[in-house]
Amino acid sequence: MDLFDVLSLIGGLCLFLFGMNLMGQYLEKSAGDGLKTLLGRLTTGKMAGFFTGLGVTAVIQSSSATTVMVVGFVNSGLMTLKQAINVIMGANVGTTVTAWLLSLTGIQGDAWYIKLLKPSSFTPILALIGIILYMMAKSNRKKDIGVIFLGFATLMFGMDAMSAAVAGLKDVPEFTNILTMFSNPILGVLAGAILTGIIQSSSASVGILQALSSTGAVTLGSAIPIIMGQNIGTCVTALISSVGTNRNARRASIVHLFFNIIGTVVLLTVFTVLNSFLNFAFVNTAANQLSIAIVHTVFNVLCTCLMLPLSALLEKISYIIIKEPKKDDDEDVTELDERLMTTPAVAIERCRVLTNRMAKISITAFRDSLLLLDKYDADTANRIREEEGRADHYEDILGSYLVKLNTYPMNDKDSNESSKLLFCIGDLERISDHAVNLLESAEEIRNKEMVFSQGAMREIGTISAAVEEILGLAYMALRNNDLAAARQVEPLEQVVDTLKNQLRARHIVRLQKGECTIEAGFVWSDILTNLERVSDHCSNIAGCVLEMSHDSLEVHEYLHKVKSENTDFADKYKEYAKKYALITE
Repeated sequence: MDLFDVLSLIGGLCLFLFGMNLMGQYLEKSAGDGLKTLLGRLTTGKMAGFFTGLGVTAVIQSSSATTVMVVGFVNSGLMTLKQAINVIMGANVGTTVTAWLLSLTGIQGDAWYIKLLKPSSFTPILALIGIILYMMAKSNRKKDIGVIFLGFATLMFGMDAMSAAVAGLKDVPEFTNILTMFSNPILGVLAGAILTGIIQSSSASVGILQALSSTGAVTLGSAIPIIMGQNIGTCVTALISSVGTNRNARRASIVHLFFNIIGTVVLLTVFTVLNSFLNFAFVNTAANQLSIAIVHTVFNVLCTCLMLPLSALLEKISYIIIKEPKKDDDEDVTELDERLMTTPAVAIERCRVLTNRMAKISITAFRDSLLLLDKYDADTANRIREEEGRADHYEDILGSYLVKLNTYPMNDKDSNESSKLLFCIGDLERISDHAVNLLESAEEIRNKEMVFSQGAMREIGTISAAVEEILGLAYMALRNNDLAAARQVEPLEQVVDTLKNQLRARHIVRLQKGECTIEAGFVWSDILTNLERVSDHCSNIAGCVLEMSHDSLEVHEYLHKVKSENTDFADKYKEYAKKYALITE
């Protein structure tokens, strides 16, 4: 093996790792809603969690990525530790899919149907389809499929390059001697663990072992402990990811580590003892790509069969290592964990949940503030201020998180949802601000002992009822993506605008008649302004929901079209105008 072979090996390894990362990343991006559906089944039982982990890992081609996701879910409170254990076990079986794909490179035979199965035959076709889709398709989804094909082709070309580069090693005695060392179980496990820990992917390290097996110098006796060690090495990623998380998230990474350590110790011990008595003939047989894939799968399946019934024991071990504090503290969950960003569909779903929570907080605060205009209550006032602070907190964390999340590759649907949430949180925060403004008006009325006439209070009640209804419609539109509710917001917002102008005109008349003081008039004007502004924010939210259903964010253009071109708008406007018509004095 000369210098050029070494360079070819390095180049092949780089292509292999890049192709695997690219394919996994875009498979995950394309899966989007499918991942959310799988993860929604986590609470249905042990086997459901196991098959969820298996399915997700088979899709994104990385047990390390799945386990990092699990750590993020536990840290965010989306998953319990018990659920996480089952998913981790499923991920260990799901990761074997990659080895089976790579085993295709070892297919031998001259028959045409066997030649078709060889990657050298179909990979160029996939690469051609991939580049055509990537360069010519207009749909982002088709472009993503093109990148997946290109990633797979790159991976396979890298695998072929590595196999070709190391082919000359079969005639190098030193290489054979090194591999013979790994037939020692402990050295083999260490070698597999260290290699996988460095590249942080058991799928990639198994692929490298499959490439080395093309030399014919790798025996099954040396391959088996290396494969077992690779499963331990893949835990490094999850352990690193758990740094800075809460206790249960750290426990999840500990469970992943001990699952593989215990499985390796037990199965390797059983294998070694049986081999010493039975002298398995296959131990000295040269390994190939297919046999390595089989060993990898058998080990992971046996390990899971052994440990799945003992999941409670793994949970206890994690609690022994990561102990509970002597006193309760506030270390519960992280509302938005950056680890979830590796799965944008799940991260956006988490953002959507928190946005709905923020909406409920802001709307509740505003409705409480309306009550204070009729009867002031100090406890309610304090609660409104606390809720406004919580709404500010949610705007800060959601805004920062969504901006950072937008730098990750995601499909069109997830990108639109991210834009919608980012647009709406500003309006929701402003609604809570207007709640505090109304609270301050209520305090001024109480402190200065102002009294409004019965007619003025009835008018405030009328416009307040309209604003409460528009708040409910906007919340339904945002929470459920309810387009029917969203379409009703703008006609009602126009009614609120009309009411505001009518009420101001009436109040001017009262001022002229001396029925109201100028000082009270200022407070009255502030109340009307805050009510009308809240209806504007509801209009923005509903307009955003409707526009994003058409993959657009031209809210102001949409509102203009609705008012000028939509006949339903006029009918709804008349309906609301009649419902909230002012009583003639």
